[in-house]
Amino acid sequence: MTTLQAQLFTLLNEKEAEMIKIRRHLHRHPELSFQETETAKYIAAFYEGKDCVVKTQIGGQNGVLIDIKGGLPGPSLAIRADFDALPIKEATGLPFASENEGVMHACGHDGHTAYMMVLADCLIELKAQLPGSVRIIHQPAEEVPPGGSIGMIKAGCLEGIDNVFGIHVMSNMEVGTVGIHPGSVHTGRATFKVKLQGKGGHGSTPQDANDTIVAGAQFINAIQTIVSRRVSPFDSATVTIGSFDGKRLSQCH
Repeated sequence: MTTLQAQLFTLLNEKEAEMIKIRRHLHRHPELSFQETETAKYIAAFYEGKDCVVKTQIGGQNGVLIDIKGGLPGPSLAIRADFDALPIKEATGLPFASENEGVMHACGHDGHTAYMMVLADCLIELKAQLPGSVRIIHQPAEEVPPGGSIGMIKAGCLEGIDNVFGIHVMSNMEVGTVGIHPGSVHTGRATFKVKLQGKGGHGSTPQDANDTIVAGAQFINAIQTIVSRRVSPFDSATVTIGSFDGKRLSQCH
């Protein structure tokens, strides 16, 4: 371990309590994708007065960029983490549980942001010994396709960067384990909605109705063949039906 690495780890350990405090604040105040206005302000305010360059509203969104220029020549490294939450009602009972009804940091983005803010703070303190430069990328809207990364990339957040690391917590890995994988780790995501509409009727006389529930069930079974019959065995794809809502609309004349 180099002297710089040892100093960095020492600083990170010293700031553990601050990291936990930030994470719990973010957990208490989650915001949905493309709506993270207050979170972005909180992140930007953290860097006020620190020896770094802060840019906000990257790509016309809530993204925040922090540039830390080292005192020694070297490559340009970028580190990225996301800060949006999910539309989930929290029922953990934690003292720092979500105060925004129906919104929760259930995917770890509060932890991502907390560790990266403190890491950036440590790098700023050590910048005189830092070879090259580090760009901290606080990305909004990871949870909703096409996501906030596209707007930030188009705005130039990766220009002049030699290498970039994107990091995410993994609940299926043992605590203390770090996994490294070059290139893509997860697949991309897209969403779709299908509306099936038929003729309603009474359950005792199904012959007088077009049963859209049965049609929907058939659709769910059939769409799985996209992966088994339309995608090469050498490629990876997943089709998931995340919600099925059957509604009966009545008309009275």
